[in-house]
Order: sequence, then C-alpha cells, then structure tokens
Amino acid sequence: MSATPDGHVISVRDLTMAYGSTRVLEGIDLDVEAGGVTALLGPNGAGKTTTIEILEGFRGRSGGEVRVLGEDPAKASRAWRSRVGIVMQSWQDHARWRVVELVRYAAAHYDHPVRAEEALEMMGLGDKAQATINQLSGGQRRRLDVALGIVGRPELLFLDEPTAGFDPAARRSFHEVLGTLVDSGLTVLLTTHDLAEAERLSRRIVLLVRGHLVADGSAADLARAVDAPTTVRWREDGEVRTEQTVEPDALVHRLYATHGSALSGVEVRPPDLEDAYLEIVAREEA
Repeated sequence: MSATPDGHVISVRDLTMAYGSTRVLEGIDLDVEAGGVTALLGPNGAGKTTTIEILEGFRGRSGGEVRVLGEDPAKASRAWRSRVGIVMQSWQDHARWRVVELVRYAAAHYDHPVRAEEALEMMGLGDKAQATINQLSGGQRRRLDVALGIVGRPELLFLDEPTAGFDPAARRSFHEVLGTLVDSGLTVLLTTHDLAEAERLSRRIVLLVRGHLVADGSAADLARAVDAPTTVRWREDGEVRTEQTVEPDALVHRLYATHGSALSGVEVRPPDLEDAYLEIVAREEA
C-alpha cells in the first residue's frame, strides 16, 4: 500500500474550501494510518461531504495539501483510482440491468477483482444475481452499492452511510463482512449518522463541526473528554427510576444505604459516543 513518507494512507494539511464568500473547511489537518476504520462524523453542514469528495478526487480545493495513497487526488492517475473503493449515498444505474451484470461490468475495470458472484455472496445478494436492479428493495440496493465498492479489492474504501435502509439482520451481516475485510488489511473511512454503528465499527472517531476538526480519538476517549453524566437506573418498590450524575459510585452507595433490600436491578451506564457527540457539537455550535 502506498503512503506518505511517514506511513499515512491519508495525509491532509491546512485543507480549506470556500464557495464564494462562504468558507466550508477551515484549515483541516488529518492523518489516517493504514488499517482499521476511521469514522468522520459531524452534523449536517459541517463539511463532511466536501472533505470526502476532495479525498476521493471528485472535488477541487481552495487550499492546502492532500495526499491519499501517496498521491494528490486532484491529479491522481487511473491506476490510483483502481486502488480506491467508493460507496456513495446513492448511485444512478440502468434499472433493467441484471445485478450480476452490473457487478461484472464494474469488475472488468480492475486488474485483480473479486468474482462478481463472490462479491454478491459476501453482501447476501447471491440469490439476487439474476434479478434486475429495479426488483431490489432499498436495503438490497444499498448492499449492491457496497458490492460495487469492494469488487476491485481496494486498499482504501470510502463508505458514506453504508447501511442506510438495512434491517437489523442485514446491518449485522454487513458489519461482519466489513470486519473480515479490515482484518485482511483494508483501510476504511466511514461517514454515518448512526452513532451506534460508528462506535461499534471504528477504532477512531474524528468529529467535524463548522469546518473545523474539534475532536479526535476512540469513542471512549471522546466520552471521557466531556462532562456528560452517567445514567443510573434502578427498580425501587416495583417502579423503575433513573437519575443522571457525575458521581455514580456515590449515588449507588446512597441508594443501597437508603433502600436496602427494596432496591433491585441497578444499572450504571457511563457516557457513550452519542452523549459525547451531542455535548461536543452543542459546545462548538453555541
């Protein structure tokens, strides 16, 4: 896998983007090492799509340096593009193409692709190979998008809301497939509004708000960095009660001291990625 001299698959320095007088990105610095899943999160309008499109080579930039797999995406070669997989939020394809024909067509553009049938099996679409695209459900169509993204055996995969429209079983299956791909050495940059998905899949979370990178670390790192309270839930005299506190140990001790055997079902839930995300975004947008 090609990378910058310091070993980064993605390296960004002072990235800026403006549309007329509107500045969308404000001097972003970002490095992504090979392997694993990095999630780029942020509210609508934060600049995520612009950032991803610049990294993919689909959009120019106003300033800064960008290297992806060792090359500037704005000037990258066809060979570079064959090493990058992209799953956008939506694709527009001929509705009457057969599923396997579309994947074969995409595979023909790569030197060492996954067999079309194998890619479809990986995404749980083996039984839909001969169906036409307009016969697929929304979730099945999304799984086809992912199959198209991985058929070229990419070194780096951009995933934009990959499980939108998936039912819980399909989502879990996709997560397992993605885990297998990552274990084989694939690097993934994920964007999603599903914070539970980001927390489950990603070893690293990067949070973008108003064109600035404002947080960077694991989900646990982000949760520890904010003052979000811990949630304590218990059952008292047959009723479920909940309280949020920054001193959960003291609260639990007090509950047992006060209620004794009348207390049951005590649960302590520390802040998670959603708590941290909401706290950081609210702080930055205040």
